[in-house]
Amino acid sequence: MMMNASHHQLHRLNPTQSSSSSLLHKPFILSHGRSISSPAYLPTRRTLNFHGKKKCFCIRASATDVRGVETSKENAASVKAVVRATAAGLLSDLGITKPLDVYADLVGKTLLLELVSAEVDSGTGLEKGTIKGYARKVRHEKEEVIYESEFIVPAGFGEVGAILVENEHHKEMFLNNIVLDGLHNDPIHINCSSWVHSKFDNPKKRIFFTNKSYLPDDTPSGLKKLREIELDNLRGNGKGERKTSDRIYDYDTYNDLGDPDDSEDLARPILGSKDHPYPRRCRTGRPSSKKDPLSEKRSSSVYVPRDEAFEEVKQMTFSTKTLKSVLHALLPQVEIMLLDPHLGFPYFTAIDSLFQEGVPLPKSKNFFQSIIPRLVKTIAEREGDILLFETPAMIDRDKFSWFRDEEFSRQALAGLNPYSLQLVTEWPLKSELDPEIYGPPESLITAELIEKEIKGVMTIDEALKQKKLFILDYHDLLLPYVNKVREIEGTTLYGSRTLFFLTMEGTLRPLAIELTRPPVGDKPQWKQVFTPGWDATSCWLWRLAKTHVCAHDSGYHQLVVHWLRTHCCTEPYIIAANRQLSAMHPIYRLLHPHFRYTMEINALARESLINAGGIIESCFSPGKYAIELSSAAYDQLWRFDMEALPADLIRRGMAVEDPTAEHGLKLTIEDYPFANDGLVLWDAIKQWVRDYVNHYYPDPSLVESDKELQAWWTEVRTKGHADKKDEPWWPVMKTPEDLIHVLTTIIWVTAGHHAAVNFGQYVYAGYFPNRPTIARTNMPTEDPSDEEFKNFLHKPEIALLKCFPSQIQATKIMAVLDVLSSHSPDEEYLGDQMEPSWTENPIIKAAFERFNGRLKELEGIIDGRNTNLNLKNRTGAGVVPYELLKPFSKPGVTGMGVPNSISI
Repeated sequence: MMMNASHHQLHRLNPTQSSSSSLLHKPFILSHGRSISSPAYLPTRRTLNFHGKKKCFCIRASATDVRGVETSKENAASVKAVVRATAAGLLSDLGITKPLDVYADLVGKTLLLELVSAEVDSGTGLEKGTIKGYARKVRHEKEEVIYESEFIVPAGFGEVGAILVENEHHKEMFLNNIVLDGLHNDPIHINCSSWVHSKFDNPKKRIFFTNKSYLPDDTPSGLKKLREIELDNLRGNGKGERKTSDRIYDYDTYNDLGDPDDSEDLARPILGSKDHPYPRRCRTGRPSSKKDPLSEKRSSSVYVPRDEAFEEVKQMTFSTKTLKSVLHALLPQVEIMLLDPHLGFPYFTAIDSLFQEGVPLPKSKNFFQSIIPRLVKTIAEREGDILLFETPAMIDRDKFSWFRDEEFSRQALAGLNPYSLQLVTEWPLKSELDPEIYGPPESLITAELIEKEIKGVMTIDEALKQKKLFILDYHDLLLPYVNKVREIEGTTLYGSRTLFFLTMEGTLRPLAIELTRPPVGDKPQWKQVFTPGWDATSCWLWRLAKTHVCAHDSGYHQLVVHWLRTHCCTEPYIIAANRQLSAMHPIYRLLHPHFRYTMEINALARESLINAGGIIESCFSPGKYAIELSSAAYDQLWRFDMEALPADLIRRGMAVEDPTAEHGLKLTIEDYPFANDGLVLWDAIKQWVRDYVNHYYPDPSLVESDKELQAWWTEVRTKGHADKKDEPWWPVMKTPEDLIHVLTTIIWVTAGHHAAVNFGQYVYAGYFPNRPTIARTNMPTEDPSDEEFKNFLHKPEIALLKCFPSQIQATKIMAVLDVLSSHSPDEEYLGDQMEPSWTENPIIKAAFERFNGRLKELEGIIDGRNTNLNLKNRTGAGVVPYELLKPFSKPGVTGMGVPNSISI
């Protein structure tokens, strides 16, 4: 009889479940239909915590008098539950099912709650029956709808370990938290922060565990099967097309960037294979395209698990909403107004007009102004709107800084891409590419040229020994794409090397730029070295060479340093965590804040940014080969063990290990703002992670015996990064120290790394001559006709303007970078707000408060450094102070602030 009851309750949790598995006994149901609960925090499985910023669904329960003995009604606790709901889950008020939902409210059956005991029955060893109760609508309070219910919990029920929730409405609801009041001295807040689907869309009840964290072997007996079932629900079966309401996490290749059904020109290779290695993304299950069965058919929206997307919430994230408005509404209007896609800027004052006069737009009835007021202004005397850009801080401080060599060099250490500069350790410079295909491998940057440029200060050997030579090396990565890219109208490409010298003042001085074109047709390899020069022609050729290098650096920054190394490589960590780590696992709870919105923003990128014909392809030098190039970088360069900041610096020769030095590293360039600030942040993150991990893994053997943790790390390597699964450099996961390093690396990538390369985009690239995303013309000295070279000599400024992005390209990129650089009003910054599960544990709470204190100290350190005029790479006349790793920020484009996650 007991076994039959247990099977019956499992069927109620999951009506589609096979009868061969059983979980719970028949629920405890009183004659008056009431039930109650027991102490414990009950958070949602996987969702965002808004810390009270978004008032969504909230269940509040308060206990009344408790009397009597276990077997009598007087011995049970009578609990009143109050459910708070906002319009967030009720946005779709219209429709044929609305009257049915109103009726459910009238009869008091909006939500069905079932309390699950953490204990098993002492007599049978089976799970205890659940206690049920409906919540009924009672009133409105501002943006909230209030529901109430009453429960009776018998004294022998034990501690509540989970709550099952069934939504009786036909529309989904966003459940924020549940509060059980009176069962102990303090109210128990149960964090949910999750969409709860309608039972008519999915018969499975939602499972919310308490805020108490458990390693798998410590899971209370009454919750073990429930823990397994919830993970199984989230993994899915790998079949069928995903629905919007699904919460299923699975893997797929990047086979949805092309659109072969629309045009053969939009077909793209599959990324995530032997030929094109790549991380995996979330599976959507969309059908194959008709013309290429290996490619996924594109659609107007891209599936992400429901709790990863919040676009229907009334207080939706500002940045995501704005970005969608720019991509889907504003940019098409720009293309209409600027008809010629190849039209460049005729003079520099035309570029200035983008910040002074703007670009006319059709009248939008205040749509654009209401969504993107920073970008679109309405002028009373005009009949339309104008796209008017804010002057970037860099140009506002010094209009001509972009033209100077010292700023060009400084930005390699304190600009938008501080990840590419390397120490020169071998001489002469030489390509590793096949000379039969790409031509002679030897560089034309010779020792004699370098010694001439450094004015005899030292020999090349002395410069190498004293670590004075540094390089931006995009030669071997770009050269295989040069001829292919040159077939695309309106763009060109070279392989490039840029050499710098470290001066006595600790600043960099550019010495030489080498541009290379491989053999093509009957033409041999072409290469030329450009130096700053002292005559007019040399100076203008140098400026043009710098433009090409800046375009290379812009593309590498966006495609590799930003997209690949943060957005793209993080998605597998998220998918694996949701599939293998239970909501009650302490490591899931540590990582969860750092995964907020990443899958949603990545899906939007696949839809409109990195897709065939998207913003990246149309506005960056590699064109249609842009994402393929990022695959080549992943294949050649990406290693998880090198994503840690100290390892990255050592790999590039920018630091060496030194146990006596601060942070255990000695920097090759002492005034390296990104590294100086980044190492303080890295150490703060690592100490917080160490305190957290050591609390939950006091015995080192617990790491290796943690089945969920081992499954997560195995899946990250073998499925999420399947094309690199056999690499020997993957860290092992055997000790707490191993775990600390892996977690610190992931948190650094999602917080510090991403902030350093994202939130300065408008500051440094908003004025596009400083960082052009594309170079459209060849150097005047590469196989020129007499007429072309004559035109260059006559008007070199025109040659530079023609090399810059077109008006459409520049305007589109500026609009997108403005939004990408913005912090949303609901931004959650690193170390700023404590997760509900941490507040309950005094040891974790104290560790987090120390972490918060260290980040506030970092703010003061950065402010102090930015007033030190001896640090010439981060401050000075007209210089934008380096603040990109300053932890906190106000909303908007600020050039500072380190959010928890990759959310834009």
